[in-house]
Amino acid sequence: MAWFFLGIAIVFEIAFALGTNATNGFTKLWPSVFTLLAAAGGIFTLSLALRTLDVGVGYTIWTGVGAIGTVILGALVYHEKITLPKIASFAAIIAGAILLKVAAGA
Repeated sequence: MAWFFLGIAIVFEIAFALGTNATNGFTKLWPSVFTLLAAAGGIFTLSLALRTLDVGVGYTIWTGVGAIGTVILGALVYHEKITLPKIASFAAIIAGAILLKVAAGA
């Protein structure tokens, strides 16, 4: 169940990051409300996941996968470029998260 909550927290994290861009410095009401709710939802569901997962594993995966999702969706929604260095960074984040999970299980 912890991994389910972590997955939901990641979705909220991506929504929060993308929503923050849409708020125009929190000057637009509805994008600001959406962003604040996404932030609260992400923190809440992350806290549920961390009941079982080690904080180092859960938080790292939350931020890492959230960052990857934000870059990918930022490219789709805001037409940001995905460059070779960004792709290499994705690979490093994924490898690090896998290694962290393996190390936590050892």
